[in-house]
Amino acid sequence: MDIQGKTALITGGAQRVGRALTLALARAGANVVINYHNSKEAALATAQEASTFGVQTLAIGADISDHRQVLRMAEEVSERFGGVEVLVNSASIFKATPFPNPDITDWLRVTGVLINGAYYCANAFAPYMLQKGEGVIINIVDLSAWEPWPDFSAHSVGKAALLALTRQLALELAPKVRVNAIAPGPVLPPLNYSPERIARTAEKTLLGRWGSPEDVCKALLFLIESDYITGQAIIVDGGEFYGHRKLEPA
Repeated sequence: MDIQGKTALITGGAQRVGRALTLALARAGANVVINYHNSKEAALATAQEASTFGVQTLAIGADISDHRQVLRMAEEVSERFGGVEVLVNSASIFKATPFPNPDITDWLRVTGVLINGAYYCANAFAPYMLQKGEGVIINIVDLSAWEPWPDFSAHSVGKAALLALTRQLALELAPKVRVNAIAPGPVLPPLNYSPERIARTAEKTLLGRWGSPEDVCKALLFLIESDYITGQAIIVDGGEFYGHRKLEPA
């Protein structure tokens, strides 16, 4: 797909890696719809920066775990742009959810965004893509989709489900709509990471360093433009997936 002149919606597109994805799409010539929940100021600032590339922008608030809010968002996008040709499911809540736990509030919140939210958005925007005859959905997962992380049961299960949803939607929406996933590794340190932890994380990669959000953007643009790739996941992690092996005895 030629990105120029298309419209893309990025959930969680106001901050961190989501913001980088939004700006990369705008730089490539796509109109961008920035979905946010609690980050209105950041979304408006990202929209303003994206508009400097000469594209149309729209920041729209919606809790994607709420089906009714997703439908309202889809209506607003339809009125403004007709629909979207590109959907990037990037929204995520990174919160520890130890197991077992008598309080399931965080479990429901995290999986509600990762699983239900991605499904609701795809379900709302895919009909326009099918009608138009082209579309691309990109789901942002991470390495926990393959290897669970201690104390992050909701996140790990949610990302694994999002990877499974990638494959399922690729099957259901073929041949008009392609669906793929990107799994970033260490590309942007969390705010609570100490210098020591940042260094330890770099050591766990095969390349011995952190990447950057731009590395994820390159994968995004590649998957949008590559018309013969669907149902796949690209891991952008500097080799972290296997890197721990170099720190362990055989």
